[in-house]
Amino acid sequence: MSRTTNSAYNANQDPASPFYIHPNDNTSTQLVSVKFDGTGYANWKRSMLLSLTVKNKLGFVNGTILVPDENDVDFLAWERCNSLVATWLLFNLDDNIARSVLFKKTAKEIWMNLESRFGS
Repeated sequence: MSRTTNSAYNANQDPASPFYIHPNDNTSTQLVSVKFDGTGYANWKRSMLLSLTVKNKLGFVNGTILVPDENDVDFLAWERCNSLVATWLLFNLDDNIARSVLFKKTAKEIWMNLESRFGS
């Protein structure tokens, strides 16, 4: 159900919400031990999926967290979290691969592009 009016509800303040950003979450977080350089995609992917699950952000790459309507009160929170997840993906990629997906609009688009190029 979409909430289109302002209320006391603030999803980004609820630690159980996928829109919550912990104070330690930042754009230059190294989520996995080795940046993906084009080899070992299955291992990198598994490590990223585990890390995103722990941070309650997996839905931004697998598509289970849908983009709210721009008038929905959750839209800005979604946009902020999507951008954070996108920067995590970019930061955990080799520079050449990161540049190749830099202009994808969503974290899911980045993920799907990597999956189509390197997945099996």
